[in-house]
Amino acid sequence: MSTYNVSKSFRWQGKLTDKVVQVCRMFGLTVERLTERYFNHDCQLEINDGDIVYITGPSGAGKSVLLNELEKAVPASDRVNLARIKLQNDKALIDCIGGDLLRSLRMLSAAGLNDCFCVINQPANLSEGQKYRFRLATALAAGKKFIFADEFCSDLDRITAAVISYHLQKFAKRTGVTFILASSHEDILLDLAPDVLVVKELSGVTKVIYKNRKI
Repeated sequence: MSTYNVSKSFRWQGKLTDKVVQVCRMFGLTVERLTERYFNHDCQLEINDGDIVYITGPSGAGKSVLLNELEKAVPASDRVNLARIKLQNDKALIDCIGGDLLRSLRMLSAAGLNDCFCVINQPANLSEGQKYRFRLATALAAGKKFIFADEFCSDLDRITAAVISYHLQKFAKRTGVTFILASSHEDILLDLAPDVLVVKELSGVTKVIYKNRKI
């Protein structure tokens, strides 16, 4: 088990226009208090190999901030982020995934890509949802200890998102790969079965719930 401490602060740095000052007066907020205000994101997480960490909460609560800070705490050689995976345009999907044929098919299938015409297609010709799933398959095949994904399955239809979530939690337990995921969607919690659930609130409060820890 490893313990990760995240602490990130942002100071308000906007422009004090006439309208901004007027809004502050309407809500009883002094300019001094505004310019001195900090937005703090603090969290301590205990993570085991093969855990799924799911960061959720409303838009603007700081989910991406927490995910990015956790990513920085992991050596670059041990992690992969879906958002940074580039698509190859000169190969079929099956040829983009390393290993033998069966391994390539397993990785693609785990990411919800098991249609024959899709598998032999090129990444550039895929729909946006298929491109996301291809990036996920590429991450699964990368052999890294940590996989990071912001807006996890956010743009997919909810049935597909649920199926992928189920496959991921099985993959994590089988391989020991740790997933750090963030999304505002809560409908996949049952299928994803996160070991660590992090709930970010707009108020700045962060709640951490461990699946196998007794309260």
